[in-house]
Amino acid sequence: MTLYEILNFNKELLQRLQSVGAKTEDCRYIELYAEYTKMKGAGDKVTYIVSVLAEKYDISVRNVYNIVRRFEKHCTDVAV
Repeated sequence: MTLYEILNFNKELLQRLQSVGAKTEDCRYIELYAEYTKMKGAGDKVTYIVSVLAEKYDISVRNVYNIVRRFEKHCTDVAV
């Protein structure tokens, strides 16, 4: 299967994801966000969580905050 075929097959889904601001690289951070919510639920402070995750995933603290903000954003009616 070619890249074109995969993109064409998933065109509607990709367009919906794009319309709500999802980025293709966001799939890399699903586990990061799962760890974030688990640590936050355990009562850890956000600053500590972000610092730990930034080091673990080798990204900047600012990127962790941006990822969390994107993942917590509610989808609009356009995407649903």
